Amino acid sequence: MNDPGEMRASDAEREAVVERLRQASVEGRLTLAELTERTEAAYLAATQAELAQITTDLPGSPAAPGPAPAAYAPPAAPRSGRARRWYAAIMGETKRKGKWRVEDEIGVVAVMGEVTLDLREAEVRANEIDIIATAVMGSVKIIVPDGVDVDLGGVAIMGEKKVRVIEAPPGQNVPVVRVRAYVLMGEVKIIGDSRAKPIRRALNEWSEWWLERRAEVRGDVQGMLRDMRAERHQLHRSLHEARREQRREEHEARREYRREEQRARREERREWRDARREGRYDGPPYPPPPADPPYPPRP
Repeated sequence: MNDPGEMRASDAEREAVVERLRQASVEGRLTLAELTERTEAAYLAATQAELAQITTDLPGSPAAPGPAPAAYAPPAAPRSGRARRWYAAIMGETKRKGKWRVEDEIGVVAVMGEVTLDLREAEVRANEIDIIATAVMGSVKIIVPDGVDVDLGGVAIMGEKKVRVIEAPPGQNVPVVRVRAYVLMGEVKIIGDSRAKPIRRALNEWSEWWLERRAEVRGDVQGMLRDMRAERHQLHRSLHEARREQRREEHEARREYRREEQRARREERREWRDARREGRYDGPPYPPPPADPPYPPRP
């Protein structure tokens, strides 16, 4: 008889584990990086045993010691007035890293300064993190774990706003970082783990197969991106060669036109000298130079 733990996991079971992980994050048991990693692992799990490994150290798991957890209570409704926690740097630098709690919306202002927010080790209380970032001749950098969805909006005037994050495949219920950026001669950028200094992470029993499958999935995506870049490079190269060949043909046509004109002038002078020598020419001592004809039209 087959081992029940080796039974293939269903989509409904994966979504149930993702919901349990989100509840654990709201309770303060998981950081944003841990939530993102375990959510990705849940979607990559192939069997029920692998799904069970992801939640072994969380309440409600058969392997978790201690009394059963209390019934989950949803977080209180947000206070009126849309409370927001602000981080500002005016001709200076502000950094927020390490363990911290994100309960309210976040506001960031950088005026001729730099603000860095590292959300990887933050404890989040909701599935979405809302940030308003304003940069006036300054820089705002937001570091998130790879695998989250990033929604970047706003306006950039003589500045730049960009996202450099490896996002999750479409259709997965992963955390969302929503950023509204207002940039004037500055920069707002959101970067992922692959472009930031790594943080210390704990290795679990599910980490090995998760990392292997993650590398396979991202390897396929990276391969597709490399193929697209190679095709684009080949297209640009073909266009460049076509333009160079066109310029070469135009240059050759002009050179041939000038050679024909020089041959015609030499022939005209030769005929004038012959006529002059034989006494058949009664004009001025030298023939008037012919006017330079226009260049042939471009093809």
